Amino acid sequence: MSLHPAPQEQDLDGLAAFLKAAGDPLRLEVLQVLGQNSFGVLELCEIMAIKQSGMSHHLKVLAQGGLVERRREGNSIFYRRRLPPSDAATGPLQGALFERLDATPADPVTRQRLAGVQAQRAAQSRAFFARHADDLARHQDLIAEHDQYAEQACELLDRAANNREPGERRGIALEIGPGEGRFLAPLASRFERVLALDNAEVMLARARERVAGQGLDNVELVLGEWPEHGALLPRVDAVVVNMVLHHLPSPSAALEAAARQLNDGGVLVITDLCRHNQRWAVDACGDFWLGFEEADLVSWAGRAGLVLRESLFLAMRNGFQVQVRSFQRVTAHPSKREQSGNE
Repeated sequence: MSLHPAPQEQDLDGLAAFLKAAGDPLRLEVLQVLGQNSFGVLELCEIMAIKQSGMSHHLKVLAQGGLVERRREGNSIFYRRRLPPSDAATGPLQGALFERLDATPADPVTRQRLAGVQAQRAAQSRAFFARHADDLARHQDLIAEHDQYAEQACELLDRAANNREPGERRGIALEIGPGEGRFLAPLASRFERVLALDNAEVMLARARERVAGQGLDNVELVLGEWPEHGALLPRVDAVVVNMVLHHLPSPSAALEAAARQLNDGGVLVITDLCRHNQRWAVDACGDFWLGFEEADLVSWAGRAGLVLRESLFLAMRNGFQVQVRSFQRVTAHPSKREQSGNE
């Protein structure tokens, strides 16, 4: 007699664990929250307003059902929704469940507590940049040299504008988190108007000096948080996020906001670290996330209605790898645009 369960029995065991995990309203709400970002246990306790012991139990059941996975960021453990393997028997059910949860409005109170946790993360980020502005560029160059990835980001921008004549400026570009403004000159030469949004006044002051020194008269620097400040900005033809996403409290929300900011056919260019385990980057550069899996950016962008155009991967110093990705907002069907405008 075989000591190993038959494949059919394994499938039924997996299905039972999945149904148990998905059969609780609070666990479904946790999955809804994890669709926004990865969170630690204590953050989830605050968002869901339950004790740590209760949250740990629910996360264990969700993990056993294959719905969440743990991810280590330095010394911290974060939970996120787990994408099912392509051959998983519960794959179609899991995909349908996540799709329904993403389409269901979150509870207003839960949404308010979620915003509070994300605001705490943003405040920590602002405080770090205020304290370390003098050393930041030097530390960041230990991870990824700006000129290397900036050249590739420009190349993806140029290829996205395949109907533009050489030297011709087009539309409006928005850079999120310009830092000291090293990428503003390439944008200013390609676009009629460039907006640069940063939440740290000390960094904007440095970018302002660079803009003035280079005579970039079509660049406007804006102090504000992303994505909250996006509603005050015009729609744009390109959004650039260079080595910023791993500093943001909610990368998925940042990409969704970028998609909303784009005109139809507009392009989003993201440069960021691939997944790594070098904790010192958190302490030296204020990184919140230790890079991203390749599938993370594609998944978040896809949920926001963006289509992957191109991907480039660059080997950097000290064992880091950078991914440069371009995504395009697909032109909506006219009837859908009219329907959206009437809602």
